[in-house]
Amino acid sequence: MIHIWLDLPVYLIFSVLTVFYGLSAVAIYLIQFHSPARPLIMTAAGVVAPYFGAVGVLFALLTGFLGAEVAERNRQAARSVLAESSALDTLTTLSRAAGGDGAAIRVAERGYVENVLNKEWELLGSDEASPATSSALRAIFDAVAKPAIASTAGAPLQNSLLNAAVRISTSRAERLALGADRTYELKWACVLLLGLLTQVALALVHIDKPRAMLAAVMLFSIAAILALGLIAEQENPFEPPLEISNAPFVKALANLPAEP
Repeated sequence: MIHIWLDLPVYLIFSVLTVFYGLSAVAIYLIQFHSPARPLIMTAAGVVAPYFGAVGVLFALLTGFLGAEVAERNRQAARSVLAESSALDTLTTLSRAAGGDGAAIRVAERGYVENVLNKEWELLGSDEASPATSSALRAIFDAVAKPAIASTAGAPLQNSLLNAAVRISTSRAERLALGADRTYELKWACVLLLGLLTQVALALVHIDKPRAMLAAVMLFSIAAILALGLIAEQENPFEPPLEISNAPFVKALANLPAEP
C-alpha cells in the first residue's frame, strides 16, 4: 500500500500526506474538545511540554535515518551510472588498439549504449530488465573474447578488454538493482505513525487550550508533510523530478566513432 503511494506523481504524494495529517489533526481536535470523551481526556491534564519533546525527537531521528537511507541509495545509483559510462569509454579507447577486431567491438558497444538509452532506461524503477540490452551486452563479450584478438593484438590487451566488459556488466547489474530497490514499508509505516503520535502528544500538552493546540498541531503537520514529501519523491533515483541523468551514456555514445 505504501509503495503504491510512493509511486504516485509528486503532487499526489504531497496531497495524500496533506489529507492524512490534516484529517488526523482535525479528528484529534474534535475528539479532544467536542466529543463525549472530553471529561475522560481532561483527567490527563498536567502533561508537560518535555513529553512532546521525547516523541518529537523519536520522529525526527527516524525521519533522519529514513532520509539518509534514501539519499545514500541515490548516491550509489549515480556512482553506478558513472562507473558504467567510464567502463564504456575505456572499452572504446582499448578497442582502437585491437586493429580490425576493434571495429566489431565498437559496433557491439554502440548497440548496447543505444539499447540502454532507448529501451532500458525507461524500465529503471521496475523489476524488469530489457532483454535487448542483455543481448547487446552478450554481444560485447562475444566481440572481446574472440581468439583472434589475442593472436593479433596480444593477450594483455584482450584481458584489459575483458576487464572493461566485466566492469560494464557489474555496473549495469548494480544500476538495475538500485533502480528496483525500495525502502521497507515497515520503516515508512513507523515514520508515519510516529508523526501521528507527535500530533497526539502536542494535543495533550495543550489539553485545555483549543487554539494553541490547533496551531501547534497544524504547524507540526505542515513541517512533517514537507519533510516526508521531499524524502518520498526521492525514493526512485531514476524517476522525476530528481532523477539521475542519462547524460553519461549520451556522452559515451558520442565518443564512439561511426563504423562503416
